[in-house]
Amino acid sequence: MRALSGLWRWRHNPLRRATDMAEAWVALVALVLIAVAAPVTGCLVGAAAQDSLQRSARQQQHARHLVTATVVRDLGGTLPEADPDTTSAREAHSRVLANWTAPDGTAQHGPVLSDLRSPHGGEHFGLWTDPHGRITTRPLDSATATTHAVLAGFGAALLTAALVETGRRLTVWRLVRRRYARWDQAWDRAGPDWGKAGTGC
Repeated sequence: MRALSGLWRWRHNPLRRATDMAEAWVALVALVLIAVAAPVTGCLVGAAAQDSLQRSARQQQHARHLVTATVVRDLGGTLPEADPDTTSAREAHSRVLANWTAPDGTAQHGPVLSDLRSPHGGEHFGLWTDPHGRITTRPLDSATATTHAVLAGFGAALLTAALVETGRRLTVWRLVRRRYARWDQAWDRAGPDWGKAGTGC
């Protein structure tokens, strides 16, 4: 609104300078870009992220399998390679030695994180593996993928708006510097005796 009022105010003002109109036009263009380009960019980035993340989620759900593991004995502590950002790691309570059968039928054995609070030999728990029985994380689900896509789109819109506003501020700064330079030139032309009594008589 300030951009529109600035253009209207300077429209027929006799004190109007070229830089005043340029500054008002820059503000108007920036306002339009923030109102239109930022949301459009956010939607495009969000849609692209949604497509990519949903494809990744489908691939993970196809390639990762939930198998049943059997506790051999409690090892205590946590595995150092556990990813704290995954749901399976957050739910893990104990480190155990376990046996499980891979989706391809091979027998597997090794230390893993379980969601059992007090594991005992012979207890069962779920374990995510790849087709060959190697431990992996829970596959990305559709809802989480959508959330990440929305956040990506929102971030892209904010970044676009920030870039436009930065461009507007830089342009206005250059216009103001040019205005001050012209004022300095005008003062230099007026001479050091400007304003003194009898000057120019």
